[in-house]
Amino acid sequence: MDMNEVIARINELAAKAKAGSLTDEELAERDKLRRIYIDSVKASLVGQLENTYLVDPDGTKHKLEKKSQ
Repeated sequence: MDMNEVIARINELAAKAKAGSLTDEELAERDKLRRIYIDSVKASLVGQLENTYLVDPDGTKHKLEKKSQ
């Protein structure tokens, strides 16, 4: 299932939830699809940050360091 299909299905379930109530299976599906979407967004952001450099005024580049938690 590609991301466009995931988003479309999330939107369908949201519209159905707004119009009435969702079954337990639909609630579980919605939660699973939301987790897939969130994980995809996080992975995309991590990929962007791993390829981000800071440029000093003298022109030298420094790769962003991972922040320790």
